[in-house]
Amino acid sequence: MAAAARNAAAAPTAAAARRHLRGLADPEAARVARWFFKTGPGEYGAGDRFLGIRAAPMRAAARRFADLPLGQIERLLASPWHEDRSLALLVLTGRFRRAAAAERAAIVRFYLAHADRVNNWDLVDLSAPHILGEWLADRPRGGLTRLAASPNLWERRIAVLATLAFIRRGEFGDTLRLARRLRDDPHDLLHKAVGWMLREVGKRDVAVLRRFLDAHGPRLPRTALRYAIERLRPAERRRYLARERPTRRPKR
Repeated sequence: MAAAARNAAAAPTAAAARRHLRGLADPEAARVARWFFKTGPGEYGAGDRFLGIRAAPMRAAARRFADLPLGQIERLLASPWHEDRSLALLVLTGRFRRAAAAERAAIVRFYLAHADRVNNWDLVDLSAPHILGEWLADRPRGGLTRLAASPNLWERRIAVLATLAFIRRGEFGDTLRLARRLRDDPHDLLHKAVGWMLREVGKRDVAVLRRFLDAHGPRLPRTALRYAIERLRPAERRRYLARERPTRRPKR
């Protein structure tokens, strides 16, 4: 009984993780982060709160709290503080990487159930390819279509970023499919995500990227197109940028 009590006392908690993060806080870095992540009224990160902790200390904290139970991770995800949620996702990503199939399934369910707390672009980017993407690498991927149709910006970005895991395996079909589906998305952060993933496709097979751009380039938002063509030759970039986006016909 005494040993069990000692083990329980030693178990990592969300409260301990929060205390640790607050010891790393940097007010000036927090000020910059509030500007960088667009936390003003009406901006995509409106209301997000920052402690101001850089990437290396965050990753060290994730190693320190690697054994946080899912219930404690859930408490961190519920926090209004960005770094609390970031730590939760770093720990979850590490847990997924080490887990067997049954635990991985539970982690994916947990991740999708809390997708509304993966609510800034960096949180999506550090988790979606490594959890959802890796899980779906050898499984049916229809769930990505549902996420891509979500009214929630971050769920749509999760769908796009998850395909990075497939791209790394030389599989491009889902990325191209979502790029077509989301080409009329209203949000710049989706345009950037789509363009980034298309660029990743091109890094592995530039012929696939060229065929896609020849067929769909004029329909892509300008930001997505610019991201997609960054690694092409200057003359090619100019050619794709010079093509006019077709004018939409008014609905009758």
